[in-house]
Order: sequence, then C-alpha cells, then structure tokens
Amino acid sequence: MSIAQRAPEYIRAISPYIPGKPISELAREMGLREEEVVKLASNENPLGASPKALEAAQKALKEAHRYPDGNGFALKTALTRKFGVAQDQIVLGNGSNDLLDLCARAFLHAQTSAIYSQYAFAVYPLAVKSVGAQGIEVLARNFGHDLPGMLTAIRSDTRLVFIANPNNPTGNFLPGSEIEAFLDAAPSDVLIVLDEAYNEYLDPEQRYDAVAWLAKYPNLVIIRTFSKIYGLGGLRAGYALANPAVADLLNRVREPFNVNNVALAAAEAALGDAEFLSRSHAVNHAGKAQLIAGLNALGLEFIPSSGNFLTFRVADTAAVNRKLLEQGVIVRPLGNYQMPEWLRVTIGLPEENERFLAALKQTLGRAA
Repeated sequence: MSIAQRAPEYIRAISPYIPGKPISELAREMGLREEEVVKLASNENPLGASPKALEAAQKALKEAHRYPDGNGFALKTALTRKFGVAQDQIVLGNGSNDLLDLCARAFLHAQTSAIYSQYAFAVYPLAVKSVGAQGIEVLARNFGHDLPGMLTAIRSDTRLVFIANPNNPTGNFLPGSEIEAFLDAAPSDVLIVLDEAYNEYLDPEQRYDAVAWLAKYPNLVIIRTFSKIYGLGGLRAGYALANPAVADLLNRVREPFNVNNVALAAAEAALGDAEFLSRSHAVNHAGKAQLIAGLNALGLEFIPSSGNFLTFRVADTAAVNRKLLEQGVIVRPLGNYQMPEWLRVTIGLPEENERFLAALKQTLGRAA
C-alpha cells in the first residue's frame, strides 16, 4: 500500500479547489506583458484596498518579527463598535474560508451530515468532506437557494446548513424575511452558517440586519470577509459573529495566530473607511449596469446578481474562455460548479469592463 493510500478515503476523494488564474501565469503562457492583462476572475475589488488599510499595513510590517495578537483584540474592538456585539461573540479567521472550515471541524464528524445548495460556494462541500461528514446538496431554484427544499432535507444526523447570501458564483439574493423564516423553522440544534462575503455590495433596499438575529437564534453564525469590497484578498482576514458558546467552540479548533499582524492592522483600518466602502459600492453599481448593457447587446443570457460579478451563458465555454485568455482577459469558467455553459466575470473599472466586452464581442464575432 502506498503512503497516499494511508490517508482516509474521504480525503482522497476530495477534488481540490481551483483558484482563478493569476495575471503572471497568463502573461507567461500567452507571451503578454502583465500590464496588458485584465483579471476579472476572482471577484476582487478593482479599486484595490483602502488607502487607510494600506497605510496601516505598512506600519504593521515594521513589527513583522513579532507574533500577532492571537486574540485580535484591536480588530475585535472595532467590530464590537461597528456591530454592537460582545468580543466573546467574534471569531477571527484567515479569510472567510478559514471560518467555514472551523464550523465544519467544530460541528461535524463521520456520522453527521451538512446541507448546502447546488451551485453554491465550492468550499462548503470541501469543508464537509474533509471531516468525513456527508454533504447533502439540495437542487437549486433558478440557480439560487431553495430554502424550503433545504429545510425539508434536514435529517436527524444533520448538524450544519450553509446559506450564501448573495450566492457565489451565481449572484442570487435571498430577502432577509426568507432567511428569518428559515431560521424560525429550522431545528434549534442545527447550526445555520450564513455566509455574507458579498453583503456590502447589496443595494440599500436589499439590506437586512442579520446581526440583530443573533439574540434570537443561538444556532446562527454570520461569516463575513475583508477579501471582497474591502480589497484585502491577498492578506486573508475574515470574521464570524455568533452566540458566545458557539464562538468558544470555533476558537477551540482555530489555529493559534491564524490572522497575521499585517492583516489584523489592515482590516481594522479598512473597517473604518466608510468613504472607500461607499466609493467601491458606487463603482460596482455603475460597472454592473455597464456589463449588463454589454451582455444584452450581445444577446447573451446572464443571471441577475447582487454581488460584484455576473455569470453569463455561452455556447462553447472552453473555446470562448481560451480566446478571451489569448486577448489578455481572465474570467472564471464554472465547469467545476456543474455549470459547463457558464462563465463568471468580475465587475471591474469602466475601462476593464469595456476591454472585456470588446474581447467578448470579437470572440463571438457578433455585431453589437
């Protein structure tokens, strides 16, 4: 027996997560200069990071030889001020992915199950399978979560339900009233993980106060990230808000020093930069309209999105994606999400959006 075969079967059965192609890799492959490449594949903020966050990160680098504050006191204090929760309700993570994994490690084992939607974030099944639990995928409704179906799917061995709002990679949005109704109906001993990585991109009329629900639903965990609208994807910082007893369990399985000095400082500063947040939302709102107009002009179907991306359908995704790459435009194929006819494009700056639309028009050979 080989050493690899000594690993549990459920580990060997996992398909690794495939990240978006880096700019440097495409430049090497296609013989392009890096400045010629437009990356619209990983839902990054095209404005970059908050200037306040960058300044804080630079200062923190001077203490790179020191271990970070393992409790993240300063960032937790900022989160406490913003959301009105206690510090013992906050868990910090190395991005939101880390926190999703902590939920699985704390609440699942080989004799349990977890529920997630078809076409939902790929990390959910990865986290579930990595602890040997059974994943229950509920068929989507119009590419989004079927909450009544997910409620029906809960079994006696179910310990956890993942809900993404807005959902990645489809962009679907669930009104707060529907999520609250789900929380009312779900068993109180099943952990409901509400993944709100794209929450800050919601329009004002869509917003709801999930944090207020924590007082009513001890089984609710809200997970958010600094990787999207805050522009800190390269530093990896996220946070969970939960009942103190749940937060305590997550902290028991959390790695010591899981968020580094630079990320802690940058996240704290970013959290307080309301002007950057407002500007990022405005750029995304305008960019979404620009891409929708362009896709409509090309006669392409797309899924309405409440995030910072649009998912659209083309006849031959492999060929279209290849031709876009040859033109220095990186988007995200969704074959690993069981969506082989779909591509996802991140909303960029106006000139990046125009570059994408021009490349897509040329690829498809259509007048627009």
